[in-house]
Amino acid sequence: MERSDKHGPRQDEAMARETRALVQGGRSGRAEEWLDPEAPGEDQPEADLAPDATLTGGIPEGLTPEGVAERSELASYLGRAVYPAYRDQIIDRLVENNAPTRLVTVVRDLPADQEFENAGSIAQALGLGHEEQRF
Repeated sequence: MERSDKHGPRQDEAMARETRALVQGGRSGRAEEWLDPEAPGEDQPEADLAPDATLTGGIPEGLTPEGVAERSELASYLGRAVYPAYRDQIIDRLVENNAPTRLVTVVRDLPADQEFENAGSIAQALGLGHEEQRF
């Protein structure tokens, strides 16, 4: 937690301890369950950061939302240690990591003699789009 100029170091430390369980553990830090805030009731609306819109990540130019999702799913089953890799190595890794059959089937259409450097190069070869250089 960053130091503030509104509080002293002692209060900053106390505030950091209060939120540590939420930040690190993704759970409530309260010892007593009854101290946790209640969820909204059936007749009450849930809090929403953007009630008139859907919050999603940014889509880079050259890609579609479906292409981003497909590339992300493919990358999650492959990891980074597999690269650089050829088609058969990619298929083996997908099978090892219990990837869905549809992903394995799609990857089988890749050229066998081409080496792929990352998930982006696989996505480009599959026709999912190519992210334009941002910098």
